[in-house]
Amino acid sequence: MSTSFSSAPHMAPRTALVTGAGKRLGREIALGLAQAGWQVAVHYKSSAAEALQTAKDCLALNAATASLDPHRFIFQADLADETATRNLLPQVAAQLGKVHGVVNSAALFEHDDIHSFSYANMAQHWATNTGAAIVLAQALHQHCQARQAPAAEAVVINMLDQKLWNPNPDFLSYTLSKAALEAANTLLAQALAPQVRVVGVAPGLTLTSHMLDDDKFQQLHKLSPLGRSSSAQDVVSTVVFAMQNRAITGTTLLVDGGQHLMKFERDFSLM
Repeated sequence: MSTSFSSAPHMAPRTALVTGAGKRLGREIALGLAQAGWQVAVHYKSSAAEALQTAKDCLALNAATASLDPHRFIFQADLADETATRNLLPQVAAQLGKVHGVVNSAALFEHDDIHSFSYANMAQHWATNTGAAIVLAQALHQHCQARQAPAAEAVVINMLDQKLWNPNPDFLSYTLSKAALEAANTLLAQALAPQVRVVGVAPGLTLTSHMLDDDKFQQLHKLSPLGRSSSAQDVVSTVVFAMQNRAITGTTLLVDGGQHLMKFERDFSLM
């Protein structure tokens, strides 16, 4: 990862839990935070080997932590399981000490539309994408209250999606779950102040997937007013900024090259 970040020299390392940090954008966020001086707790559901590699790479970014056991920094939980989710942040605190931030990056992204919608699919998306983020925010707030943390010391970052501002009917349950999470930004920011800030970060098309070949991804990535959508580094730098700026709460930062200003009839993966 080429983007360079540095933390203020007077700041002691703070701990952030990043969900879904074994792969893709969650991994990039974990690395960016580690490079900015954060101690990173790496959450995973089933990608144990990838999570361990992320933890190793995070620790290697700081000479003072390079020799630590990376197994101490990985935490498994199925975010669709409420009990497992409620236990996650206390486990991180018990292992690593004070927790100062949560990045809700893990997400379920399975296709449905108005014709294939079901209660079961909706419930699965809401549990993983919405309920888990709220439970982790609640847990962070309780953790801060228990240790009488000062105002604005902790922060929750909810990863959203530019398609909330540029809607199309594809991935219906996913979109509804993210729309609910975007609304929760306001409610959580109100309810958890002054100790916990809550900020949304909404990327545009950032990483390719099995549904897009490289040529198609590059073509779609250019579809924005600025001629390019977000890179992983763009998103990471925004997350780091939001984590460290104590005056931001209850809002969403769109990082998408302006894609939310355009109209797309289909989701990128189906265009």
